[in-house]
Amino acid sequence: MDRIGENDCGVTKPEGLRVTGNRRALRDIKNLVGAPSHPCAVTKRALTDKSNLGHKNPTFVPRRPRTRKLAATLANKSQADGHHEHVGNERKHDPQIPSLLSSSSLDTCTATDTNEHGLSEELPMPMAEETEEMDISDPEEVEMENLAVEMIPDIDSCDSKDPLAAVDYVEDIYSFYRQIEVTSCVGPDYMSNQFDINEKMRAILIDWLIEVHYKFELMDETLFLTINIIDRFLERQTVSRKKLQLVGVTAMLVACKYEEVSVPVVEDLILISDRAYTRNEVLAMEKLILKTLRFNMSVPTPYVFMRRFLKAAQSDTQLELLSFFIIELCLVEYKMLKFHPSLLAAAAIYTAQCTLKGFKHWNKTCELHTTYPEDQLLECSMLMVGFHLNAGTGKLTGVHRKYSTLKYGCAAKSEPALFLLHARL
Repeated sequence: MDRIGENDCGVTKPEGLRVTGNRRALRDIKNLVGAPSHPCAVTKRALTDKSNLGHKNPTFVPRRPRTRKLAATLANKSQADGHHEHVGNERKHDPQIPSLLSSSSLDTCTATDTNEHGLSEELPMPMAEETEEMDISDPEEVEMENLAVEMIPDIDSCDSKDPLAAVDYVEDIYSFYRQIEVTSCVGPDYMSNQFDINEKMRAILIDWLIEVHYKFELMDETLFLTINIIDRFLERQTVSRKKLQLVGVTAMLVACKYEEVSVPVVEDLILISDRAYTRNEVLAMEKLILKTLRFNMSVPTPYVFMRRFLKAAQSDTQLELLSFFIIELCLVEYKMLKFHPSLLAAAAIYTAQCTLKGFKHWNKTCELHTTYPEDQLLECSMLMVGFHLNAGTGKLTGVHRKYSTLKYGCAAKSEPALFLLHARL
């Protein structure tokens, strides 16, 4: 019993086989005189056209199947290099042992087996061509298709451990918001029912309320809810111009009670309105507003959608401040009431992205979560660019002054995206 290597289980040498020190005869596969009596049934095709290999993908390197015999041959290669010429001369004088393997034939080898009579039999074994006949182009094509499709990240993964984020229900919540935002909107022509006020007076009131909101350092939710309460109330009740400021102050009081932790006292609101109204008038108007609106304060304002859409846009502070600057400009404009709150929020973020990047930018993630493609935002976005362009001019500059401060990143000083004005609808 001879042992070829440490991991070899050992093979009994048949009688009559001359034992050599390094098994150099394995370099010629046909020189297997003492192979086992049971032949291996290998049915493989030989290479039909070796010239075609040069046109294959150069990154694909064909490899031989690593058998025990081949491993022993490679291991003894360094020892056998000194005897190659001697063995080659012996083969030249032995017509029964033709040389099959050379330095160039390692890439395309032919497996031979020995039958029970000791005669070797060639069995074709494919290497490069047989392997390349497998459909290796499909994984590459699939990979390229995957690269072409934009990956949509999970924007809620960062809040998975925050119970207040309600990650499991957030999609249902915003689906519900989109259903009820239609009922919370007001008609774009409700001012036609008012006999003593007009849209310009409304703009003056809201511009003043934005300054009051900034002075009291209230939450953003409070401002958007205040404007929503005013519009819904004016749609249902006719108001004289003398009472219009009272409606605005009282609407802010109601919104503060709904959103704020620390609510301004009535006396502060009376003082900020230059004592134009009394405490009883404010409380009476509060009752009238709540009765008219049937105590319905839970409505989806543009702010609700802004928080979600900014998250989808993976916004930074600069994009967030510019988006809020643009949408607060829209609060003053009466003609923007024709757009739904979700569309206003999406268009504000789209306009802000275009302003910062200098070109149109609206990716698949934003489109998925806003449900608005880019072409549906262009009409609203073009109006927003016009508001941005004229924000510092005219009499109503409260929003521009607010967002020109360092606290709000001087967002009002950014150059508007004028190229959107020439976009095709």
